[in-house]
Amino acid sequence: MSMERSVGTAGPSMPWLWHILPGPEVTRTLGMAMLGLLLALTVWQLVVTLFGVPSYLVPAPTDVAGALAQDRALLLAAAGPTILEAFLGFLLGNTVALLVAVSFVYNKVVEEMFYPVAILVKTIPIVAIAPVLKIILGNGIEPKIVIAALICFFPTLVNSVRGFRAVNPQLLELMHVLSASRTEVFLRIRIYSALPYVFSALKISVTMCVLGAIVGEWIGANQGIGYLLLQSMFDFNAPRLFAAILTASIIAIAGFAIVSMLEKWIIRWDPGVAM
Repeated sequence: MSMERSVGTAGPSMPWLWHILPGPEVTRTLGMAMLGLLLALTVWQLVVTLFGVPSYLVPAPTDVAGALAQDRALLLAAAGPTILEAFLGFLLGNTVALLVAVSFVYNKVVEEMFYPVAILVKTIPIVAIAPVLKIILGNGIEPKIVIAALICFFPTLVNSVRGFRAVNPQLLELMHVLSASRTEVFLRIRIYSALPYVFSALKISVTMCVLGAIVGEWIGANQGIGYLLLQSMFDFNAPRLFAAILTASIIAIAGFAIVSMLEKWIIRWDPGVAM
C-alpha cells in the first residue's frame, strides 16, 4: 500500500521530470533508429569481411570498437578541448545572433544595412575563413571558438528574425490598446513567438559548432578531436580515425539531446495554438 502511495505521489512532486521524459513515440523512434544502425553495422561488417578489405583502408566495425576500447583515454583527452571550444562558440555565436535579430526586428534600417553582410559572411566557406582567423587571433583557443561561433550564427539569426516577427497581429493590436511598451511587447509576446524558431535553430547549431571546432583544430592545434583526426590520417591508423569520427558524432548527438530536453522543458505550450 505504501508503495502505491509513493508511486502515486511521485508525479506531482517532480512535474518537470515527467515533462522531459521521452514519450512512447520518441521511444519507438529511438528503437527504430537503433535497429537501423544495427543493420547498417552488420552490412558493413559483412562487406569488409567477405571482400577482405584491409583495415588500413576501411576498418570493420569490430576494429573500430577495438580502437574505441584501446584508445579510450586518448579519445576522452581529445574530446575535452573540442567540447570546450564548441560550447563557447555555441554560446558566443547564438548570443550575438539573438542580439542582432532583435536589432533587425526593431530597426529596419539596420536590417537593410547588415543582413546582406551576414549573408555574404555565410557564403564564404568556413575552411577559407579559418586561416585568416588563425593569423589574426593566433594559435590558441580563440580562433576555434570564433569559427564555431560563425558556423552557428546564421541559422540562429534567420530563425530568430522570423520568430520575433511571427506574432499574431491581433495580439499586437491588443497590446497596443493596453498601451504596452516595446519592452513589454517583446517580453510578453515576441519572445514566446520566437522560442520554437530559436530552438529549431539551436538544434542545428549545436551540431554544427562541433564541426566548427574541429575545422579550427585542423588549421593549427596540438590537442582536440580535429588534431587527432589529422594525426590518425597521417599514421594510416584507420580504426582510430573512425573512432575519433564516432567520438565527434557522440559529442554532437549529446548536444542535440540536451537542447531538445531544454526545449521540451521550456516550451510547454502548443506554439500553433499559443500564437
